[in-house]
Amino acid sequence: MNKKNQKTSIIEEGFDMINPDAAGIDIGSKIHYVCVPEGRDNERIRSFGCFTEDINKMASWLKKCKVKSVAMESTGVYWIPVFQILEQAGFEVNLINAQYIKGVPGRKKTDVEDCSWLQKLHSYGLLKASFRPNDQICVLRSYIRHRARLTENASTHVLRMQKALTEMNIQLHNVITDIMGITGTAIITAILEGQRDPLELAKLRNERIKSSEDVIAKSLQGNYREEHLFILRQEFESYQFYQNQIQALDKVIEACYQTFDQQGNREPLKTKKKPKSKHTPPFDLRERLYVLTGVDFTAIPGLNELTVQTILSEVGTDMSKWETEKHFTSWLGLSPTNKISGAKVLSSRTRKVKNSAATAFRIAACCAGKTQTAIGAFMRRIKSKAGSPKAITATARKIACLFYRLLKYGSDYVEQGLEYYEKKYEENLVEKVKKAAKRLGYELVKNLEKPAMEANVS
Repeated sequence: MNKKNQKTSIIEEGFDMINPDAAGIDIGSKIHYVCVPEGRDNERIRSFGCFTEDINKMASWLKKCKVKSVAMESTGVYWIPVFQILEQAGFEVNLINAQYIKGVPGRKKTDVEDCSWLQKLHSYGLLKASFRPNDQICVLRSYIRHRARLTENASTHVLRMQKALTEMNIQLHNVITDIMGITGTAIITAILEGQRDPLELAKLRNERIKSSEDVIAKSLQGNYREEHLFILRQEFESYQFYQNQIQALDKVIEACYQTFDQQGNREPLKTKKKPKSKHTPPFDLRERLYVLTGVDFTAIPGLNELTVQTILSEVGTDMSKWETEKHFTSWLGLSPTNKISGAKVLSSRTRKVKNSAATAFRIAACCAGKTQTAIGAFMRRIKSKAGSPKAITATARKIACLFYRLLKYGSDYVEQGLEYYEKKYEENLVEKVKKAAKRLGYELVKNLEKPAMEANVS
């Protein structure tokens, strides 16, 4: 028996069949190859086109073959229509990460063999499905991801406007914080309408701007060249277009939140005086998220409404998908992955994952590090010992664990405060030193004349 056949026989003889009614699908951009168990049809492997009619025929054939569970491997977004149609048809659909299959030996890399190999591995329970939230959350996730792309595109046009202004030596960005704020928008609109007098343009200054009219007028003395003005006009119109798109999308998102059921009978949220980001939707997003989950996540340092919305749209509201918070943070790529060989740790770096929720937790960690809270003190302590990157990851993991507990058990976050954290850290440190002294045969005695952190060993 050659080596390849030996590997195949080991799989067939060494494992019990867990999913006897399993099928495997190799997804392509034009053709999908499907393999069903032996003896279900004259043709065990069939190919179907990518059109909706073809996918419906695929579902009918799978029902005829008495298939209950399906495993599919895909790259890109070609799997989405197949997944949705088969799921609506009543099948248990599992999207498999290509990395899981790559590590299993005995695979032949052809489209026909891929679906057969998927069917075999899925039959023996060797494949693990990728996480996918329920359909309602998937709808919300599509809207939130599209909103993020619109916001990124709008910010790109702002940078191009700033470049056009700088090329005309109009230093508006040096005297106001946001050139697309009330003052900046009014000034750019007046420039595009033909106004060139710096003093007249400076009169459009909003009362909350710190720079005086004289300073703003000096920044508006530039060389108004036609080519730069043309670029400025097009970029400004493009920015306005994306803002209108975002406003229309916010109305759809608000309607989407109304389709969710309210979680529990909670008391109304207390008003929270906090400056809103200009990217915040016009409706009360904090209240919508509270109704959706029954928890006010904005109480956690570093988390605002937009960050919580991004996380919930990615992970959903059902934390039972992850057995513990360790599984949750591992899926996010915020936990160390210890690679050990020969009792030697080869690497403990976190996995590189493309996950919007993990990015949101990292952003929250950066924001929390600037606060006078227990989480802020934790990040600053880790940063002093291990540096910023590891401190951000560690703090992001801590916030993710808090998020998991609050959402799973429905409790409220209570801020212990900076003093509580410092006291707790001091107690843990003293206890650690006592254990070390006892192990070496010494006794630790507190010196009352010196600060609490100092002690003598006798």
